[in-house]
Amino acid sequence: MIKVMIADDQELIRESLGIVLGANPDMEVVGMAADGRQVLEMIPQEKPDVILMDIRMPGMDGVECTRQVKEKYPDIFVIVLTTFDDDEYVYGALKYGASGYLLKGISMKELAEAIRTVISGRAMINPEITDKVVKLFNQMARSNYAIQVDEAQTKELTKTEWKVIQKIGCGFSNKEVASDLCLSEGTVRNYLSSILAKLDLRDRTQLAIWAVQTGAVNRMWGDD
Repeated sequence: MIKVMIADDQELIRESLGIVLGANPDMEVVGMAADGRQVLEMIPQEKPDVILMDIRMPGMDGVECTRQVKEKYPDIFVIVLTTFDDDEYVYGALKYGASGYLLKGISMKELAEAIRTVISGRAMINPEITDKVVKLFNQMARSNYAIQVDEAQTKELTKTEWKVIQKIGCGFSNKEVASDLCLSEGTVRNYLSSILAKLDLRDRTQLAIWAVQTGAVNRMWGDD
């Protein structure tokens, strides 16, 4: 059962999403919050797997809440759900570890599938802003939103770990990485944990951004 928390300052939207998502047999809506502070207060008790996060909320907005959630609870997935596709918000949400960025107006069926996609380990970006996000990933290297990794840290990576990084940067799920590199999913998870620890990165979204920034997705790696 996927435990979902909904954060939106509009009660009608919260209640509507709760009713529709709760009708899915594999989902349970465990909490609804009107702002980022409520999200942080509710997490310890409700223990959500996924948070649907509105961007513009009073008190603490979705970008700052995403930052704090991923910092304190890195295993919780965040999907940003918004009517806005401003560059600033796309930058911030993805920088701080959001696994999805969807525009409101998406169908409820598509939203449910997006939640399942994120839980499976893949990022989910609304098709309408995918091109924008790809461009932003490349621009991040020249902005203050760049993911910073000390070059000395990269010297500890093995060639197999570089191959995993490349696949993650291309949007592969753990299952797809395993199939492509002839590894088990458990081995891929272990490699991913090792990579994140070596590079001091929070999650696979930051790793994917860094992989695009550095051009790792386009390099060729020989055997170990």
